[in-house]
Amino acid sequence: MRKGAKIGIITGVSLAVLAGGGYGAYSLVGGSGSDAPEAKKPRTVVAEPPTAEQAAAGAKDFLEAWAAGDLGKAAGLTDDPAAATAALTAFKDQVKPSGLTLAPSGPATPAAFASATGTPSPAAKPSASAPATPSATGTGAASPSASAAPAGVLMGFKARAEFEGTNRVWDYNGFLSVVKMSDDTPAVHWAPTVIHPHLGPGEVISTQPVFAPPGNVVDRNNKPLQGASITPTLLATLQDNVRKIQAADPGKDQSDAGSGVVITTADGKGTTDKLFTIVEPKPAKPFKVTIDNTLQAAAEKAMADLGGKSGSIVAIEPSTGQVLAFANAPASGQNRAFLGLLAPGSTMKIVTSTALLEAGVNPDTVVPCPLKSSNPQAIPNSFPDAYPNNTLQQDFMISCNTAFIDQGLASLKPGALTSTAKDVYGIGLEWKTGLPNADGRVPDAGTNKDEQAMQSIGQGKIQMNPLAIASITATVQSGEFKQPIMVADLPQQKAARSLSPDAAGKLRAMMAATAKDGTAKAVMAGISDNAGAKTGSAEATGIDTTNSWFTAYRGNLALAAEVQGGGHGADAAGPAVAAVIRAAGNR
Repeated sequence: MRKGAKIGIITGVSLAVLAGGGYGAYSLVGGSGSDAPEAKKPRTVVAEPPTAEQAAAGAKDFLEAWAAGDLGKAAGLTDDPAAATAALTAFKDQVKPSGLTLAPSGPATPAAFASATGTPSPAAKPSASAPATPSATGTGAASPSASAAPAGVLMGFKARAEFEGTNRVWDYNGFLSVVKMSDDTPAVHWAPTVIHPHLGPGEVISTQPVFAPPGNVVDRNNKPLQGASITPTLLATLQDNVRKIQAADPGKDQSDAGSGVVITTADGKGTTDKLFTIVEPKPAKPFKVTIDNTLQAAAEKAMADLGGKSGSIVAIEPSTGQVLAFANAPASGQNRAFLGLLAPGSTMKIVTSTALLEAGVNPDTVVPCPLKSSNPQAIPNSFPDAYPNNTLQQDFMISCNTAFIDQGLASLKPGALTSTAKDVYGIGLEWKTGLPNADGRVPDAGTNKDEQAMQSIGQGKIQMNPLAIASITATVQSGEFKQPIMVADLPQQKAARSLSPDAAGKLRAMMAATAKDGTAKAVMAGISDNAGAKTGSAEATGIDTTNSWFTAYRGNLALAAEVQGGGHGADAAGPAVAAVIRAAGNR
């Protein structure tokens, strides 16, 4: 593609190599010079450059064969017939021109080649051991290298490709290097740039559906999108990712698409370089995202009110998985709402409670809350008292670490948290939200009692971000995992199973009790109708004050926030979540 150096570079009036190529003793068979009629010597590249006449003839013969569709003959006129055959065949099959005209334009300059490939400037001659390119994508193993890099002559050509169904023609300037072979004949040195100057190693040129640049970006209510955390870079990434996801979906309506010649990376994950539009796409409709401007504004304000602390917040619609708002502090920094990976603290007790409920422990089961846990490296609570007669629901309401650790060690099999997180909440699946996101991580603790203990309270090796925790809470509210998405019609991963109605009802009751009479009571005052919450605080290496976490749902709205160094969940993250809930009204 145009961006970045292509490798190859020319010095003086002669060319060492074009991008991605190397010289060596290729098995090109020529005359043997021996009296024995069957004896043949391998035809190899020599250090001496071809004459101007040889270079012109070599370029002309190669281009004539390629344009005529005689790809075997054209490949045979190069110094790497196998690589040339693969690449020329791929160009024919993947670009699919109905006609191809290739006309030599004579010697070319290093500056012209550098400009066409995007190389910053002509640099030193590449090493003789540079890798060859034996495939259409410009990838492959290095070819044998000669003892010294031979000199080649840079030649230009004019290319014109025609396509069925349109009178548009694609004209571009091409380049190739001609070297001299051991039988005193010229050969085109093979490199991806022979196909097109932008084509580099690891890239593919093909005809693909293309779409018009997105129109105005609007929120879910068709209003111009607003939000400082939705930076231009993030928005461009979202639009590009959505186009790629939709283009890869065979069931997606492609009626608005045109077609064009593009260069992409072989895995399709890199930036697309559009070279030529064959058929113009229809004008783009407004690019509609799932964000609600009202909630986005409330989320941005909640982050701005953190007083300089770093944090993030996400709001999700449980019934659909659509992301209604996300904001970061600072707004122009990393999208930590999606990409952050931090211990989630006691918000993880939602998942632990799910596993316990499915193991037969009920909200009214007596689960003592001792001063310290029973695992080898005993863990205390954040409060000084013991509650030996507490039930599971009461432990959840006051966020008793020791109760969840001891009951987890007693009731849960190794790996239970990992499987519950993945099978019910989709944590560990590869989410494609439209934006880059770091998937939550709940690694299997095995039989290590201390690691099991830490994971049951959201510490240890567990890592989450507000996107993941908000999705967990949304799953509790709706009873079914709906993978978060930023555009309404994106495909969504499905979890292996839904929450049972019994477990979902019990979890909602536990979260509702926490919002009304537990650690979230003060924060959720006045908004506890049809709502539930869970506080969390998490220790992290290198900080004196715990990170603050808070998650809640109300109606068809689920949220999670984290504030670095914010203290208890109700201290910093809680007010941020509550502010957005109040802005949402009765959804």
